[in-house]
Amino acid sequence: MPEPTPPNSSATGQPLARYAALRRAGDYLFCSGVIAVRPQDGAVLSRYTDLPEHARSALRGLGYDTGQFSVDVFESPIVVQSWLVLDRIRALVEAEGAQMAQVARLVQYFRDLRHYPAYNRVRDLFFPEPVVSTVVEVSGMLPSPEVLVEVEATVWAPRA
Repeated sequence: MPEPTPPNSSATGQPLARYAALRRAGDYLFCSGVIAVRPQDGAVLSRYTDLPEHARSALRGLGYDTGQFSVDVFESPIVVQSWLVLDRIRALVEAEGAQMAQVARLVQYFRDLRHYPAYNRVRDLFFPEPVVSTVVEVSGMLPSPEVLVEVEATVWAPRA
């Protein structure tokens, strides 16, 4: 399992508009849609160099981050965004005392469904067991056409 990112770090940031990143309702946590942007300036991230070394190492284990420009330039945008989105969800979930194994459902929005296979391989690093999943192709996402994937999560997290 990849190393977690602290929930209040500059890597997780805050929502881009007036909404909650996460809300508890009884024994459930609802995570708003998460995209891969740098919180400091809103830049959409898409390069392997945007990731910490532990992430890059895990992705190399899947055959990504090859160091070959002619390969990485095509694969890195969806692979990097997939990692960052799932890592942000993990940080939000863990900040509430829950674990990724308690994620009951994911809804994944893609600009292009051809990106799903790469995302799915990255998702397996965060969810070794299958998770209930809905996949939707959309015509566009905020804040930029560079955003390739957005993911929302529902987590069963009863209070102790």
